[in-house]
Amino acid sequence: MKKSKLILSAICGCAVIAFSGCQKDGDAKNKKEVEAVFAVNAYKAIPTTLDDYLEFGGDVDAASSVAVMPDTAGKISQVHVKIGQKVEKNQVLAAVDASRPGMVFADSPVRSPVAGTVTYFPGVVGTSVSQSSIIAKISSTNQLEIQTAVPERFISRISMNQKANLTFNAYPGEVFSAHIKEISPVLDITSRTMNIKFAIDSQDPRIKIGMYAKINLVTEHKENTIVVPYGTVISRNGEDFVFIAEKDGDKTKAVLSPVKVGIRVDNYQEILQGVTKDDLVIVKGQTLLSDGSLVNIITVTNEEK
Repeated sequence: MKKSKLILSAICGCAVIAFSGCQKDGDAKNKKEVEAVFAVNAYKAIPTTLDDYLEFGGDVDAASSVAVMPDTAGKISQVHVKIGQKVEKNQVLAAVDASRPGMVFADSPVRSPVAGTVTYFPGVVGTSVSQSSIIAKISSTNQLEIQTAVPERFISRISMNQKANLTFNAYPGEVFSAHIKEISPVLDITSRTMNIKFAIDSQDPRIKIGMYAKINLVTEHKENTIVVPYGTVISRNGEDFVFIAEKDGDKTKAVLSPVKVGIRVDNYQEILQGVTKDDLVIVKGQTLLSDGSLVNIITVTNEEK
């Protein structure tokens, strides 16, 4: 009987030790889970310049052009100029034969009313023209402009003298300046667009009439503003937040910070409140975090050099 009691006591003792060991293992496991560390990437908040803009396109044209029409109807009998040629005032551009069956007339000369450059001349010898036909256009190439159409939803962001940047495929990497010189007072009811004209600021001889320009119109300019990569901000319960990495002794924690967002430009989101200069904003891995999560920052971008 004593032997049985001893065996039972030994079994119970082992069970207690085993249970105690399991409990310690469980506590250690739970502690390990609580102290899980998440690998993240961060972005250093540095005040910068932010330009919101609209993009359009248009053809370069002369700001001043004169249409040339013949004095009489008939057929073009002579052509004396070509597109791109410079002409003087009263220079003969072409001649029109007004002869009809049974009636012969001398050729009627078509003269340029101004000095300039021939930028349009569609006719060839034998082409029939009337007194309302445009034989040619004579333009001044000293002042160039671009006309484009703006969709109705953007017209509230358009104003006189707004600055624009122009780029041309012929000159990759180079930017030319322009500004709005004219805004149409009416909209096209078919296309729901409004015409505007840009004056090209410089008289750069490389810019030719007929070239296609990509127009970047700056609609809002901001100095010393904080931005983060788009997708950094997370929304929870109708509010916007970011995670900011902060040191806590020898550890780094993710602190949930409410923010107020501004405009978005390309791949960047403006932050009006909630992030300050030099904050390390977590930009990758933040969707797995909660307030106070331990993090290990793998990379930091946007650091000042």
